[in-house]
Amino acid sequence: LIKINHTEFTKIGIMNSSVKYFLQALMKYNKNFYQIKSNTEIFKRIKAERNHIGYYNLPYQDTADIKKYATSITKKHIVVLGIGGSSLGARAIYEFLLPSNNYSKVLLFLETVDPLKINHCLKKVDLNDAQFVIISKSGETIETISIFKYLNSLVEINSTNCTIISERKSSLTQFANDNNIKAFDLSEDVGGRFSVFSVVGLVPLAMVGVDIDNLLNGCKRVADSFFEKSDYYKPIIRKARFLVENKSRFNINVVFSYSSLLESFNKWYVQLWAESLGKINVNGTRQALTPIGLVGPVDQHSFLQLIMDGVRDKTVTFIKIEDLKDGSVIPKASSNKFDKLAWDRIEGYSFNELLNMQADATIQSIQEQDDIPCDIISIRTVDEYNIAKIMFSYQLLVSCIGAFLQINTYDQPGVESGKTNLAEKFSKKS
Repeated sequence: LIKINHTEFTKIGIMNSSVKYFLQALMKYNKNFYQIKSNTEIFKRIKAERNHIGYYNLPYQDTADIKKYATSITKKHIVVLGIGGSSLGARAIYEFLLPSNNYSKVLLFLETVDPLKINHCLKKVDLNDAQFVIISKSGETIETISIFKYLNSLVEINSTNCTIISERKSSLTQFANDNNIKAFDLSEDVGGRFSVFSVVGLVPLAMVGVDIDNLLNGCKRVADSFFEKSDYYKPIIRKARFLVENKSRFNINVVFSYSSLLESFNKWYVQLWAESLGKINVNGTRQALTPIGLVGPVDQHSFLQLIMDGVRDKTVTFIKIEDLKDGSVIPKASSNKFDKLAWDRIEGYSFNELLNMQADATIQSIQEQDDIPCDIISIRTVDEYNIAKIMFSYQLLVSCIGAFLQINTYDQPGVESGKTNLAEKFSKKS
């Protein structure tokens, strides 16, 4: 082969079309990598998404109709039939708020077709004093429809005890209209895993007494700040960029939440992250950031060992709650009963202090390794405003990561193929 010096060609001015064709004949070229865009370009893309991705605009919605309807529900048990994005977000908020609030109603989520789990949950419910909230974006979710039909065999579900949330054109909404059941329309441009601040989350939460306006205030605080390039912008865009630029090395992303109140938040995060970011990008390459949700201090005694001494393929985000709204204290001993037990110095500290001291000790251990990327999120207190801020921040973070990766953040073709296969199995049996 002839060695060609491209510089010399350009110097003597003969880099014409015939030379280009000659170069192309020598070597075929294609690529499966992509250029990571600038922060400015990604921000422009995210701003443009506001025109067709509905979750961005949810913080600014009018909640008057939702609140009016919610006050008309007098049943003690609010039973949500939904799975994935139809339940995880509302459950994360409810279980975060529940221990520090005295709700007069009980919110229950039926998310599985495991009969043992279904019937165990139903033992806690007076079905004659229950409002059933049926949630399915498509209206065709097999788990939701199956449980709906099963419950109807136990108690008649009708316009007096049922609320339906689905897309306007779905068969589930049509069922509601045919049976005079109250239906809330879920906009087609709001994806299930991004729907927590739509009617999907707000309706059942309002029914039990959650302050949904304060939830949206938290979302607005983050959204306004991000799109005005204020204090939320840089942490979100920089973290997204870091994760994408280092995805080959650190492809496992751990959220380490130091409170059991955040256990359902972790599950919500796992779905949001995995279903949004496990995609094939514009160049046909497979992208994968793998989410893991841990709860401290429980997982200090298991997964922390893997983080500390295992392969350096993980980033860690710690989430702490400054004020748990519970001042329970480890009492000082009034006798010598516990003299031979360890940790006498812990007496007089609150459990809230102990929990955050454990978090700080673990964070220090990670930081001392000096080669494990980590960051820390502090939630000020347990209320609607603060849980909404962190959840909306994560939605924005996922959108930014998706834009950097050049994927469709909002579809789920891998999940849909499983649904197609299941439908075919039923077709063969019928």
